Amino acid sequence: MILLGELALWIALPVGIWGAVAGFVGGRKERGDLVLSGEHCVYAVFFLLVLTSAGIITAFVTDNFEYWYVANYSNRELPLFYKVAGLWAGQRGSLVFWVLLLSFFSAAAVFTNRTKNREFMPYVVGVLLTISSFFLVVLLFADVNPFERLPFAPADGRGLNPQLQNYWMTIHPPTLYLGFTAFTIPFAFAMSALLSGKLDTRWILITRRWILLSWFFLANGIIFGMRWAYEMLGWGGFWFWDPVENASLLPWLAATAFLHSIQIQENRGMLKVWNMGLVTLTFLLTIFATFLTRSGLIESVHTFAENTKIAFIFLAFMGVMAGCSALLIAWRYPQLKSENQIQSFLSRESAFLFNNLILLGAAFSILWGTLFPLITEGLTGTAIAVGPPFFNRVNLPIGLALMALMGIGPVIAWRRASRRNLVKNFRMPVIVGSMVVAALFLRGVHHGMALLTFGLSAFVMTIIIVEFVKGTKARARIEGEGHLLAFYHLVSRNRRRWGGYIVHVGVVMIFTAFAGVAFNRELIQTVDPGDTITIGSPFGHEYTLTYQGLSSPRGKNMVRQAVALMTVERNGRPIESLTAEKVLYVKWESSPLTIVGINSYILEDLYLILENVNDLGGAFENEAGAQRATFKVQVNVLVGWIWYGGFVVTLGGIIAMWPSRGSTRTAPRTKTGGKRPALAARS
Repeated sequence: MILLGELALWIALPVGIWGAVAGFVGGRKERGDLVLSGEHCVYAVFFLLVLTSAGIITAFVTDNFEYWYVANYSNRELPLFYKVAGLWAGQRGSLVFWVLLLSFFSAAAVFTNRTKNREFMPYVVGVLLTISSFFLVVLLFADVNPFERLPFAPADGRGLNPQLQNYWMTIHPPTLYLGFTAFTIPFAFAMSALLSGKLDTRWILITRRWILLSWFFLANGIIFGMRWAYEMLGWGGFWFWDPVENASLLPWLAATAFLHSIQIQENRGMLKVWNMGLVTLTFLLTIFATFLTRSGLIESVHTFAENTKIAFIFLAFMGVMAGCSALLIAWRYPQLKSENQIQSFLSRESAFLFNNLILLGAAFSILWGTLFPLITEGLTGTAIAVGPPFFNRVNLPIGLALMALMGIGPVIAWRRASRRNLVKNFRMPVIVGSMVVAALFLRGVHHGMALLTFGLSAFVMTIIIVEFVKGTKARARIEGEGHLLAFYHLVSRNRRRWGGYIVHVGVVMIFTAFAGVAFNRELIQTVDPGDTITIGSPFGHEYTLTYQGLSSPRGKNMVRQAVALMTVERNGRPIESLTAEKVLYVKWESSPLTIVGINSYILEDLYLILENVNDLGGAFENEAGAQRATFKVQVNVLVGWIWYGGFVVTLGGIIAMWPSRGSTRTAPRTKTGGKRPALAARS
């Protein structure tokens, strides 16, 4: 199976190149046989990459350490779950996984459009297989072949990076990759629209669910990564503005702008050039995120070893794709002119446009801060780091502006909002938001930004609740239904709109959690067994932690552990105990990994970190005198709302993507009544 997988990887490249050529030439010359050949190549590349992936997984599962990739990312004691996850654990396998997912989505796009939208498919196939071929070239010719053999087979492997041996890290990268690769489909249709001259809204209607799917996976991938950082990095936070964290956020910001912007084109025939630019930018940012992780040019806990050959190849590819896209947009510019103009500052078009500008402003500030160390190093020879204070200071007001527009945009009128419309839609939310701010201030909450966040959260939530109540009541009155049934039918008849509102609820919850960071409490203390640590909560209660001592259980997978046990009381009543650990992976020459203990509640987490052990070697040997330890105890306010909000975002995303009954708006049929035109017929 391993040799078959290696052979399949080599075969996939010429198949992909031929398919790309066949797609472009078939579209240009209206050759149906070439178009069908290109589509068959899409299926063939997917099948070949399945074989390649199966070969890599087989090498991991069978402990085939003659392969460099397996020897460096696995060992005999590694659990089977992590051996399978080895496919995307390192640079080489993750590139295979990336192009595997891309080929899967390409095959799905070709299959679902086999009898419709045929005028787009030749160029869609050409673009998709061009991108797949690029990744195959990287795999085969940039020193990252996953089937590279060692001159000798070691008895055992190095093992998987300790920081990756966590449940969240096994699902975080695949979810992000799903988001990155899914967005290639809208990009391919946009390029096809430019090449074919089919520049109405059909390409947007065709790809709308693909756009939502990509956004959905990117959002969940980012949240999974935050959870991994919270549990595994042992510093008490969930987002550090790490360069690769930033790189995953950038395409999500651009995709969010694009999702809102296409509504203006659908409803008002505006921003056509802007949308072409946004779809190109989002695609390029997905490639940029992949490049940044795999080039190793920027130091990060997420990056792989430095590989300047990959760096230059990726940069050249991004430059070519950006240049070709810009030329196509310039070529078709006369046909992309807006059909209408913004008539008033107080309109939904204006709100969505400001939303776009703010999202792109956030993306630019994050991109600049991420690349600044590289730029300064290139110009001066010294890298100047840009840390969290810069990102927080710049993006905090941007985030608040976005949240305000998140409430305003969906309910303000199209074209021009009247005074009556503004009063009707915003009087109640403004009153509720102001009352929340006043109530919190009187209760002693005086942090300005936090108060503003809580007030805006109440403002947006009130708007959403009022919209749901009004819609449910209207349907119940018109259809004579009970309120629960009316609510169900309201959502099911227009899932895109109401699913979007539910997504906004989740985002509000996440923003509220971010504001809670201002009220976190922290205490660092060195203790012996029997000593206690007491820390208060902003909500008025008190935690008492009693240190019971250290133990060192015999670990598997080349692990040595020092486990600290703390019994915990809340206002004098015993609650669940906590353990915190230092774990040393013998074959990884690094400092011990910190594993935290967490007790989660609705409004806060009690978070325990084993900061230091006076005699860690003695603790590993269970020596009685090696028990003194230093702990960091935190009360993290509202942090759980990030995960609750993430669940709500997921729910809203699923609802928005699900087809609505009675609302099957799709791209117009071709003149042939939906059958394949002559272009796609067999010749």
